[in-house]
Amino acid sequence: MTTRILWLFIIIGLKSHDVFSQDKVTLSGVVSDAESNETLIGVNILFPELQTGATTNEYGFYSITIPKGTYQLVISYLGYSDISETIFLEENLNKNFSLSEAIESLNEVVIKENVEKLNIRKPQMSINSLTSNTIKQIPVVFGEADVIKAITLLPGVTNAGEGSSGFNVRGGAADQNLILLDEATIYNSSHLFGFFSVFNPDAIKDLKLYKGGIPARYGGRVSSVLDIYQKEGNSNKFHVNGGIGLISSRLLAEGPLNKGKGSFLLGGRATYAHLFLPLFDIENKAFFYDLNTKISYRLNQNNNVYLSGYFGRDVFSITDSFKNTYGNSILNFRWNHLFSDKLFSNLSLIYSDYYYGLDLGFIEFNWNSGIRNFNLKYDLKHYISNNIKLQYGLNSIYHKFNPGEIEPSTPDSGINAEKLIDKYALENALYIDVEQQISNRFMVSYGLRYSSFLRLGQDELNTYANDQAVIFNEDLQIYEKADPTGTEKFKRSDVIESFGNFEPRLALAYELNGSSSIKASYNRMSQYLHLLSNTSSPTPLDIWTPSGKYVKPQILDQVALGYFKNFKDNTYSLEIETFYKKVKNRIDYIDGADLIANNAIEQIILNGEAKAYGLEVLFRKNLGRFKGWFAYTLANSEQRTPGRTSNEPGINNGEWYKTPYDKTHDISITASYNLTEKWSFNANFLFQTGQPVTYPNAQYEYNGLNIPNYGLRNEYRLPNYNRLDISATYVPKPEKIKDWQSEWVFGIYNVYNRRNAASISFQQNSETGVNEAVRLAIFGIVPSISYNFKF
Repeated sequence: MTTRILWLFIIIGLKSHDVFSQDKVTLSGVVSDAESNETLIGVNILFPELQTGATTNEYGFYSITIPKGTYQLVISYLGYSDISETIFLEENLNKNFSLSEAIESLNEVVIKENVEKLNIRKPQMSINSLTSNTIKQIPVVFGEADVIKAITLLPGVTNAGEGSSGFNVRGGAADQNLILLDEATIYNSSHLFGFFSVFNPDAIKDLKLYKGGIPARYGGRVSSVLDIYQKEGNSNKFHVNGGIGLISSRLLAEGPLNKGKGSFLLGGRATYAHLFLPLFDIENKAFFYDLNTKISYRLNQNNNVYLSGYFGRDVFSITDSFKNTYGNSILNFRWNHLFSDKLFSNLSLIYSDYYYGLDLGFIEFNWNSGIRNFNLKYDLKHYISNNIKLQYGLNSIYHKFNPGEIEPSTPDSGINAEKLIDKYALENALYIDVEQQISNRFMVSYGLRYSSFLRLGQDELNTYANDQAVIFNEDLQIYEKADPTGTEKFKRSDVIESFGNFEPRLALAYELNGSSSIKASYNRMSQYLHLLSNTSSPTPLDIWTPSGKYVKPQILDQVALGYFKNFKDNTYSLEIETFYKKVKNRIDYIDGADLIANNAIEQIILNGEAKAYGLEVLFRKNLGRFKGWFAYTLANSEQRTPGRTSNEPGINNGEWYKTPYDKTHDISITASYNLTEKWSFNANFLFQTGQPVTYPNAQYEYNGLNIPNYGLRNEYRLPNYNRLDISATYVPKPEKIKDWQSEWVFGIYNVYNRRNAASISFQQNSETGVNEAVRLAIFGIVPSISYNFKF
C-alpha cells in the first residue's frame, strides 16, 4: 500500500511535468569558492521574479528548470557576497559560479527574504547544521574545537557527562546514531574516552545532524544521522592552517595537483602532554593522533573523482604492564558523473574499520577485537522538474565482526591462545526519495527504503532447548544462562537468519506566510547492528554484534510536528518541535551480565522495547555583532522488558524504567559578541537534569561481609549538571587577508569551578568503617590558550 501511494505521487508529478514543460529550459552547474575552488553545499540559486529557486547538493551541483525568458538571478550563501546578474535563457545552459567571501566580518551578509522563504517552505525538519567557524567559536575543555561537544548544545542532543564518549539524540542510545565521515561509517567518535572527538574541525566542510524526518537515503540506525563531509582542498594555490594548544596541536595543508582541476588535503592532530610526564616521574601515558586525507580531481565537465581517508589511534598505558590502543580507519573512493543537466550520480566504494586492542603485560597476553566492513553505494539525483526531484539508489555492506582474540605475549606465559567466533553479515538497501512542491504553500517529501540483512555462516553457533538462550530460574526468581544443547556449523555462504523491512518516510511543510510554516514528519527505520554495553556511555571495549537467530533488529517509528518562524529578515529565528518515538527489540541485559570476552552473548540479553517523547525549542539570533542561540528540551526516555511468559517478571518487574540517557530538562545558551575587529568573545551555559542511576537501598551481612541490595533500575539520579564556559579571541592584524594570519584564543572551561558528578559510588570508609557515598568529578575549572594560524 505504501509503495502504491509513493508511485502515485511520482506519476502525478511526472504527468504535470509533461504538460507544462514544453517551453521550459534547464540551468545547471556547480557553485564553488572563488579562492580555493572548493565546491559549496546548500548555496541558494534564486529567481525572485518567479519566486522559485534551488540549492546545491553535497558536491556543489545545482539544476533548476524554468520557463524561457530573461530574469534576474541571485546567488546567495551565508558568509559570502551575493552574486546578482541578468540571465537570458533560451535553451538549456550549463553555468558555474564562484563566490567570494564577504570582507566585512561584522556585517558578513544580509540574507534576503527570498532565501529564507525557501527554507521555510522546505519539508525537511529536525535537522541542524553547523559550520566549521561556529564550532571553533564554542569554548571547550583544553581549548580544542570539538564537533561532538558543539552538537550537544543543540536541542534534543545530550551526552552522558564529562569524560564520556558518544552522544544521545532524543532519548536514544549512542549506538543508535549513524556517524558518517565522507559517507564512511565511524564506529567510535571519541578520542581519550570522550575528552576529544575524532573530527578535525579544520578539515570539515559541512555538518548536518538529522534527528527526525530522516530521508530514505539514510538507514541502519534508529536515532539520528550525523553526516560530515571533509573539504576537498584548494585547487588554486597552496594553503596551510593549524593551531598550537597546551596539550595538542594540529596542522592542515591543501593545494593544487593540477591548478583548477585537482587538489589535495592533508591534515593531522596529536596530543603531546604525555611527553612531559616523565619530568614528574609519571610513567602512565594517554595520547591520540589522527590523519585526514583527500584527493580530488576533475576529469572533465561531467566527471569528478575523490579519494578520501581517515586514520586515528588512541593509546593509553599504565607503565609497561597495560596498554590500550583503539581507533578508526576509513577509505572512500567516489566518482561523480553527470549524465545530463538533470541527472547527477555518485558511486562510492568504502572501507571502514574499527580496532580495539589490549596489551596486558602483567598477565602476559594481548587482546584485540573490532568490526570491519566494505560498502558499495550508488546514488542518483534526478531533477525531473522545478516541482519534483527524485533521489534513488542502493547500497550493500559486507560486515565482519571480530568479538575478540587472546594471544600470549611471551612463549612461556602459560596463556593459551583463544579466538572468539567471528561473525559475518550482509546488509543491503534500495531507496527512493521524492521532494515535490504541491502548491506555492505546500511542499512534501516522501520516500521508501527497503532494507535486508543476512546473517551469514560462521564456524560454530550454539543451539538451545526451545531456542531459549536465557532461562528463568523460578526458585531463585532470576534469569540465568541456558546450557547449550549442541552446536551448528555453517559454510560462509550459508544464511543463518535473514530479515527484511520496508521503511517509509514522509515530511510535510505548509507555509503560513512568507516568514512562518508548520511541518510534520514520520519515519520508520531499522537497525541490524547492536553495541553491547551496559554502561551509561560507550567505552572502547564495547563490542558490536549483528542481528541473528537470537538477536532481533531494532525497529523505530517516529512522528514529529513543528512550527518555524523567522523575524526581521532572518535576524531572529524560532523552531519549536515535539516528537514521539518507539523502538521495538531494544536489547536489555539480565542482572549480572558479563559482556567481556563472551562467546555466547545471546545468553545474557533479552529483547525489550523503548520509547521517548519531548518538546524542543531553538531560538537563534543570526545577524549582527551579537549572535547565538537558546536551546531547551523537555523530554522523557524509558525502556522495558516484560516477561516472555506469565511466570516471568521480565527486567525491573516488567515495568518501564528510565534509560541511562534520560534528561528531563536540558538547557543550553550559546553566545558570541564581536567587540572590535581584533576582539571577539564567546560563552556557553549548560544545565541538565542528572542522569538516572541505580543505587543500593539496603545491605545485609553474610559471613562477615556487607553485601549491598540494589533497588529498581535507574530509579535515582545524579545531581543536576550545570557549567559556564567563556573564551576570547584576539586577532593581532585583522586587516591582513593574505600571507600569514593568526589569532590567539583564551578560554576558561567551567568558570565557577562546579564539581559536577560523573558518578557516585558507595563504599565502606577504611578508617571509620561507616558506609559512605563518594562523588567522582572529572573537571573543575580548566583554563586554556591556543594559537591558530594560516597562510
